[in-house]
Amino acid sequence: MAKKKEATKPIGENDIRNAAATLQKYIQGKQNLDERIINNEDWWKLQHWKDYKKNKKERLEQSTSAWMFNSIINKHADAMDNFPEPTVLPREENDEDIAKTLSEVIPVILSNCKFKNTYSKNWTKKLKYGTAIYAVLWNSELNRGMGDIDVKAIDLLSFYWEPGVTDLQSSRNIFLLALEDNDLLIEQYPELDGKLSGDAIDKKEYHYDDTVDTTNKSIVVDWYYKKRTDRGVVVHYVKYVGGTLLFASENDPQYENGLYTDGKYPFVIDVMYTEEGTPAGFGLVDVCRSPQEYIDRLDIAILLNSEEAARRRYLVKDSASINEEEFNDIEKRLIHCAGSPNEDNFRALDVPNLSGTYLAVLQNKVAELKETSANRDFNQGGTTSGVVAASAITALQESGNKTSRDLISESYAVYEEMCNMIIERIRQFYDYPRVFRIIGEKGQREYVSLDNIQLQGREIEIAGEVFEKAAPIFDVEPKAQKANPYSKYAQNELALQFYQLGFFNPQMADQALQCIDMMDFEGKEQIKERIQQGAEQEAKYMQMQQIAVMAAQALAENGDNRVLQALTGGLNDSNEAKQM
Repeated sequence: MAKKKEATKPIGENDIRNAAATLQKYIQGKQNLDERIINNEDWWKLQHWKDYKKNKKERLEQSTSAWMFNSIINKHADAMDNFPEPTVLPREENDEDIAKTLSEVIPVILSNCKFKNTYSKNWTKKLKYGTAIYAVLWNSELNRGMGDIDVKAIDLLSFYWEPGVTDLQSSRNIFLLALEDNDLLIEQYPELDGKLSGDAIDKKEYHYDDTVDTTNKSIVVDWYYKKRTDRGVVVHYVKYVGGTLLFASENDPQYENGLYTDGKYPFVIDVMYTEEGTPAGFGLVDVCRSPQEYIDRLDIAILLNSEEAARRRYLVKDSASINEEEFNDIEKRLIHCAGSPNEDNFRALDVPNLSGTYLAVLQNKVAELKETSANRDFNQGGTTSGVVAASAITALQESGNKTSRDLISESYAVYEEMCNMIIERIRQFYDYPRVFRIIGEKGQREYVSLDNIQLQGREIEIAGEVFEKAAPIFDVEPKAQKANPYSKYAQNELALQFYQLGFFNPQMADQALQCIDMMDFEGKEQIKERIQQGAEQEAKYMQMQQIAVMAAQALAENGDNRVLQALTGGLNDSNEAKQM
């Protein structure tokens, strides 16, 4: 009797070998980008003169100014001043409640995984390298083993996509590499014992100040790929070391519909300045490198000239007998020499005085770097011509922050995509209610329960027929969590101007509303609502006053003076209270 053939698993050793070969192609395709990233990191750390040593341009003296560094940290500060928070909007009226709950819960989820720190790190990477990558993952180890959503920053040197694609989601495969200790790997995966003999993967590394020992470490590969099924495109995941398979979601019946059922890789890429033919970009270091280099070269030339002029040097004939020890000791009052010293055997070395043109060139290069990076003085709070008013400073900053706003708006689009991925993780993994503590509008504590029931598709009955309703879809609108301090000052100054111009005078409500309609500022609708409320209260008061006067006149005609006095007193009290 023939033996029954065992069913083969979808992912096996042959697939691992093919994936390893694909990874090598991806590494070769990303080699130039990796070199540029490493080089940019050296410039960020003010260690870029190492490049000159490699190119045989080593100098004994080096000068590194931080003009470019200052531009980068200033742009980073702009980004953190506008740290985003989400507003989830439903596309159907029936989904308003769950949309409001998501708006309250998503910030708590992000706070739990320390997203602000991740956002700060990735903004630094975006400015340095031009590219930052976020990962929106499901981490089964979080929340005491119950699992929860985790948002991480990804190292660019450990991340590989298909060369030639411009959209990360269009890559056929994505690889993420991690260096881990062999003993910990064997402890977690006993099948690796005796198989960790080294890696053939040429993974690029930064120029660390510390010496990193990798002799007892191995590279773990996380391999993501997409697969088309009857239900659409799903994402699967494989983990392997060398040629040993550790996990494959396609081999696990639990992941029949893929690791992530939304059909997207769990990665979002944030680019500063786009490049054609790649999902990556270039950053401020690439833009400002040339002027920064010339600034440093001019700096060292001027410094050397100043030092030579300050420390005089001398030309001495070999035949001149001068006590060099006494000559070099500035404390010595007497210097012994043989013979008669004169200009023939002993004279000072003349150092030419640099023209002011060289200093002007240096200042022009500094100005070029400032203009190129859009980091002018008033962007950092400095002003000229005696500008001290908050509104004037804000106007200068806002006009100069156009590039920052543009970069921030692009990061907001990435943030929106991340929030949509978080909603999809909630839809897929929140099978039972989870409780979140949130802070209400008035600062009070509230507790919100959330599961994925309302996020799933459900059956609806129309005219006696049952239909499968699609899962609800939401729109995410990011907004800044807090305003720039100067913007707050300008807002306060605007409120004082409104008060001084009588905008809150109910008798001028129509003119004030017409003026405000032509303006654009934060909180505009709230101001309009308060002015309208004041006008309505004034109208009611005037109406009541007219009725009271008519009633008083009627009573006076009938001779009831006591009622007339009571009404008059009531009106006076009401008027005094209104004025207060």
